[in-house]
Amino acid sequence: MSVDAKEMRDLAGRELQALFKWTADAATRPLPPAAQRRAAIILADDIGAIIAGSREPQVERARAGFLAAASGASEATVFARAGVRSDRAAAACANGMAITWCELDEGFRLASCHGGAYAIPALLAEAEARGLSTHEVVRAVALAYEFTTRIALAYPFPGFYVHPHAAFATLGAAVAVALVRGYSAATMQAAVTGAASMTFAGPFDTAVEGSLVRNGWTAAGAWIGMQACNWAEAGIGGGVHTIHDVFATSFRTRVRLEALTVGLGEAWSVASGYHKMFACCNYAHAAVEACLQLREQLNGRSVDDIREIVVEAGPSGLALSAVEPETVLSAKFSMPHAVAATTRLGTGGASAFTFDTLSDPGISSLRQRVRLAPCAEAGPPPRDRPARVSWVFNDGASMTAFVQNPRGGADQPFDEPTLIAKLADNAAADCPNAATELAAIIEGDGQALGRKWRETAARIVAQS
Repeated sequence: MSVDAKEMRDLAGRELQALFKWTADAATRPLPPAAQRRAAIILADDIGAIIAGSREPQVERARAGFLAAASGASEATVFARAGVRSDRAAAACANGMAITWCELDEGFRLASCHGGAYAIPALLAEAEARGLSTHEVVRAVALAYEFTTRIALAYPFPGFYVHPHAAFATLGAAVAVALVRGYSAATMQAAVTGAASMTFAGPFDTAVEGSLVRNGWTAAGAWIGMQACNWAEAGIGGGVHTIHDVFATSFRTRVRLEALTVGLGEAWSVASGYHKMFACCNYAHAAVEACLQLREQLNGRSVDDIREIVVEAGPSGLALSAVEPETVLSAKFSMPHAVAATTRLGTGGASAFTFDTLSDPGISSLRQRVRLAPCAEAGPPPRDRPARVSWVFNDGASMTAFVQNPRGGADQPFDEPTLIAKLADNAAADCPNAATELAAIIEGDGQALGRKWRETAARIVAQS
């Protein structure tokens, strides 16, 4: 190891220790009101994503397996129509399997990281089992999100070769459970570094190619994070340098150690989250928005007359190049499908990414006519995900729309009524009370925040 590498490793250890200390100390202090509200919105949005994913047939079968293998303890809620309760590990795995399934969960805008999806399944199960209040749950969401996203910011992957769900889910779950259990900084460090050593190299192309195991990584991460906490209590944990060794040395990420501690307690990561209205990878959202704008400008023309669609996108969007997606997941990670389906159907919602759309003749034919090209306007966040979409018609005429940055991030946020309406759409069929209960938490209603999370969860899944 070179002197520079050793010095960096030692500095990383000191910075990580400072981050652990801040996180453990912050668990004893109230959140700033703005951070609390944003954390509550993230919690609500991701529970909606869990409920939406819970009805998918593969998720239902996986859930049955988790419940069949459970201990029999009734500790935590599975957010699905049945509203069953199981032991905390089974509930965390079931909710973890569902949370990213529909690509409707919240994400972090400044790095490739879904801090809520990694923390919330284990956090909610553990909080319910331990009798925490809803207010304590919201605070834990904010702090677990802060920790997880700072790791992603400090150790960014230079290219799309490891998917963030595989890279960061174990850490997010472990720090969430550590917060719920009220660990000291030392015990939290042992648990989270242990979980980091058990992160896995899930290839990014697993999502692009549509292998559904990608949706299992948040379930596996929840289980590993919980076990890492159990083992830390038994004296089995990682070392202060483990996180750095895993990412900088094993994964060969870039290293930006200042991101671990700069602005702690002042600039909150929950403020830089984004929310989705389109049921696909966020890197395709600008192109979807552009297609919807073009549909509004047809003026009597028909999308059946489109000869070619040219999509100029940033580097992340260009990576979504599959023309013949084989599964619903791969369709969500296919720019050609997202653009073709939106163009044909007039929506980028869940109905544009169903199994039937994969073989739809009109959509399939149009996918073949999508051409990807680099977008000159691509820059650093939040300008890293632009799209210019041009429709070229059979008679040679063309129409173009440009979206510099898709809606949903901090610079162009969806308002809260829109997000609550999304939650109602996702949850109403299975959990009709979810939107009302979660809206009260977002509003900071004292009675709602004061309830035990166990009671709140029961109210969310109640059928009447």
